[in-house]
Amino acid sequence: MTVDPRTAPEACTSMAEVRQGVDALDRALVTLLAERQRYMDAAARIKPSRDVVHDQARIDDVVAKVLASAERAGLSPAIAEPVWRLLIDRCIAHELATWDRTRA
Repeated sequence: MTVDPRTAPEACTSMAEVRQGVDALDRALVTLLAERQRYMDAAARIKPSRDVVHDQARIDDVVAKVLASAERAGLSPAIAEPVWRLLIDRCIAHELATWDRTRA
């Protein structure tokens, strides 16, 4: 995946450059989140029962992996953890709705 050209954060000298960088990253994140959503669609298609959509052990594993990656990347855990927990929550809701819609 490519991200639109932008000035590195440490080289920004204006708010216009900061905003351009943030906007470029937001567009890239949307593309990645859309792909993640398609994996949730695949999970809904593959899982045999609605009861297995919410998997606390998997949630804990994903959050642990994200926090490890965040540390290596220099992302604050105070940002990473709540963002991913909300993302997981919304992905589970999407997966449940997809499961219901495709099994009706």
